[in-house]
Amino acid sequence: MTSTESLYKMYRSPLFSLAYRMTGSVMDAEDIVQEAFLRYSQLEDRASIRNERAFLYKIVTNRCLDLLRSSAKKRELYVGPWLPEPLIENERAEMDPSDLYVQQETISTAYLLMLQQLNALERAIFLLREIFGYSYDEIADMLGKSSANCRQIYHRVHKSFHHNPEEVPSISIADELVTSFVHSLMQGNTNKLLELLSENVVFYSDGGGKVRAAQVPVAGALAVIKLHQNLLKMYEGQYELIHTTVNGLPGIRLLFEDGGQYIYSFAFANDKIVNVYSVANPDKLRHVTT
Repeated sequence: MTSTESLYKMYRSPLFSLAYRMTGSVMDAEDIVQEAFLRYSQLEDRASIRNERAFLYKIVTNRCLDLLRSSAKKRELYVGPWLPEPLIENERAEMDPSDLYVQQETISTAYLLMLQQLNALERAIFLLREIFGYSYDEIADMLGKSSANCRQIYHRVHKSFHHNPEEVPSISIADELVTSFVHSLMQGNTNKLLELLSENVVFYSDGGGKVRAAQVPVAGALAVIKLHQNLLKMYEGQYELIHTTVNGLPGIRLLFEDGGQYIYSFAFANDKIVNVYSVANPDKLRHVTT
């Protein structure tokens, strides 16, 4: 029987990856993983568990499902656009290196938002199969469903899940786009910004009703540019801008003198910025230390 400490070292990172993709919350994911290992350590018949990894994934998955069901009403009443809690560079570095190969594509803000369009059960089945490689029989055992039902749900979701990894640029190209975007904004170079942004770019700002943020998405390159140029004038000299990694891709942090912060991430396609995401809700940034 493997010790709880050894299991924690082996599986904490991938379990966190699952819980974070399921919930879109860093803090909830951390709590769920801690609960799973606490529950496991308190079992009296641990020696009877044949597959400890699958057992832990089962606990985490079902705890995520419970949380998502209980918070559904709260999500419906959320003020303005909802975005996942950002996962920044130092947190990402703690994750298992063996999991890094899927992160750029499947931990990005855009990918997480696509997952949020699925119901909780669909999300669980899709992730367990697509990302973590479980068989339909194993998934069925975890979720208390039939194998045939899990297979049917997975194929339906996979068919409708519009994610093309080939559209995601390399880290170096994405970094160039974000760096140029910031520089061009600072310089007031609208023509360059129009080259960098997709004509149909959309800006999503999550303030949760707690801080100033656009309560509806802002669509179109000129509208997004004008909004940010106005914000720069309004807050001139009141913030520090830091380039960092957000959800596996280049992003930025704006740290304000009053202690507030905005964390930006981006979605890319065909070497242009197609979406801009900004999280400012302080409840979603408690895990982000300055």
